[in-house]
Amino acid sequence: MATKWNLDPTHSEITFKVRHMMISNVKGGFTNFNVEMEAEDDTFKNVHVKVTIHTDSINTNNTDRDNHLKSEDFFNVAANPVITFESDSLTSDVTGNLTINGITKPVKLDVDFGGINVDPWGQTKAGFSFEGKISRKDFGLNWNAALETGGVMVSDEVKIAGDLQFVKA
Repeated sequence: MATKWNLDPTHSEITFKVRHMMISNVKGGFTNFNVEMEAEDDTFKNVHVKVTIHTDSINTNNTDRDNHLKSEDFFNVAANPVITFESDSLTSDVTGNLTINGITKPVKLDVDFGGINVDPWGQTKAGFSFEGKISRKDFGLNWNAALETGGVMVSDEVKIAGDLQFVKA
């Protein structure tokens, strides 16, 4: 029988970083997401992971930029309310299908398993960190602007990362 692990949202985050004007990085994240995970045992063999991220929860600490990212130029939250990721494999990396803007592509992310521990209230918890890179153009996020000095306003490469903590059901 599979063991279900529920996301502990107060100890979890999903973030991204993208190059801006070729000289600095803009960081952001999503405040509303869920990760469902079932595994054969505490070694996370035969695991199934399903991530659902609500696109309207994007947060870069700038309301105008967030509204632009929610628009048809980028995530088009009205037509694409969620980003999903599904995988049936978890080792030192996780490979699965990422869907953004209705476009699904295989993606590989590096994973660091932090371990399992029991908190003072008797709950068994597991922690993971992940990071990787995607091309935003692969998912139809094509908006950009040329700079007078050459280059573009927003890089194609997006670094994604996260820290996830789960509670054993």
